[in-house]
Amino acid sequence: MKKLALILMAGLVVATSCKKDDDNMTTPTPTPTPTMTLYDSLGGTQMVADPSASGQMIEKGRLGIRSVVDSTIFVIAADPKLNSFFPVLLAEVTSGNLSGFQKLSTNLTDFFCVATGAKNFTYKGLNMKDAHDPAKHPRMNGKASNADFDQFVVDLVAGAKKVGLSDQLIGQVGKVVETTRGDVVQK
Repeated sequence: MKKLALILMAGLVVATSCKKDDDNMTTPTPTPTPTMTLYDSLGGTQMVADPSASGQMIEKGRLGIRSVVDSTIFVIAADPKLNSFFPVLLAEVTSGNLSGFQKLSTNLTDFFCVATGAKNFTYKGLNMKDAHDPAKHPRMNGKASNADFDQFVVDLVAGAKKVGLSDQLIGQVGKVVETTRGDVVQK
């Protein structure tokens, strides 16, 4: 009788262990795919030669953003609807002093790198409200209206197109810029 009980028990163990038990099956958890940031779409962290600094490397995303920023600054400088906001900068550049231009380019590039998802940069410039308030930023000549902001967007699109940014990426950058309207527009 003991032998029969052991045989039945062994058979039960074998039958139970061979039975597919959906309750005990575990489905592997898929590894989440990293979300691609706008910075990644603009070139990301791949290192490339910096055309402005011989022998230096720069992240491709930062180079792309800097190219759009610089191109846009030049478009704004030629735009009579906006260039009156920057008399100090224009006077410096006209006299051959590029220090203000370089600082503006670096600050805006840092701002857009951070705003588009870059991890290797920080923005140390003024907040957008103070940067566009002539009382707190003497290099600004006047407060911007909604119409001025709209014109800035037009100039940004023109600057981005000059360096070959796709319409899709321009739209995504535009969404980032639009988030600053409330601080930039003070008139």
